[in-house]
Amino acid sequence: MHSIPPLRRRALLQAGAGAAAALAAGPLFAQAPAKVIRIGYQKFNTLNILKGTGQLETALAPAGIQVEWREFLGGSQLAEALSANAIDFGHASDGIGVFQQASGKGLVYLAAESPYPGGVGFLVPKDSPIRTVRDLKGKKVVTGRGYNTQYVLIKALQAAGLSYEDIEPVYILTASDTVAAYQSGSVAAIGLWDPFLAGAQIATDSRLLFDGTGLSGNRTYHFAQPGYARANQETLKTVFAELRKANTWAQANPKQVVDTLAPQLKVEPKVLALATERRQYGVVALTPEIAREQQGLADVFAQLKLIPKPIEVKDAFLNLPIL
Repeated sequence: MHSIPPLRRRALLQAGAGAAAALAAGPLFAQAPAKVIRIGYQKFNTLNILKGTGQLETALAPAGIQVEWREFLGGSQLAEALSANAIDFGHASDGIGVFQQASGKGLVYLAAESPYPGGVGFLVPKDSPIRTVRDLKGKKVVTGRGYNTQYVLIKALQAAGLSYEDIEPVYILTASDTVAAYQSGSVAAIGLWDPFLAGAQIATDSRLLFDGTGLSGNRTYHFAQPGYARANQETLKTVFAELRKANTWAQANPKQVVDTLAPQLKVEPKVLALATERRQYGVVALTPEIAREQQGLADVFAQLKLIPKPIEVKDAFLNLPIL
């Protein structure tokens, strides 16, 4: 066996150490940028408006990137699709983000939307004897597990001197299931989010018991898988640039928003008009203040054991230069 000269042996050892360090730090080859972005969206949101304008497709065409839009009935289904790599990017409510992080699904926050407290609320029949939140004690109340409605309900009960255990939660998955339970007369109150909240206010003989005002910012967040986000920063820069343009346009043109979305969503214009008039549009970068806001929600869910363990929300904030 031939011996290796000392200098060469040292070089080989250094090369081996460098390779080991590279493996420990991450993959040797970075993920290649995708030529398609698969975007998950729900009815009546800023991504919906962007889809309706067609501007994102135009902006990404020079880079050879196509856009695929996929609609979901709710944020939980969208987040599951994201964690299963069925979509690349999408939005969901504040509660969904907490549940997904606590379950270890690996999703990251990229940006937030402006507060929308009037876009989530609880309805009771117009002739119901329930006049205040305290009157919900011992009653069946419909909400979604991890939904924005659940957090608003918890905060409203606490503000009224009650606890979540003082009501009987009835969990649903979709807005249509919520309305069905309501119309059956088997529950005392239901929690909904726009445009379904606006739709129920118009289509049913209902009264708004309370909304998110003073209880929750009811923000929507934009999520992605961390690997996709890091490998496709230029694409995401374009997405958020176009999203900001769409938000600015929507804020200044509420009637045109209704005209754009009504045929796309197959929702009555008067429903969208009610939802639009109480909304502020705008995508914003993640900040320490937003982290504290979202942490408050996570802490409440952890205290009530609605999530399996406490979490630090800021750990899932991916602060990339994309806004």
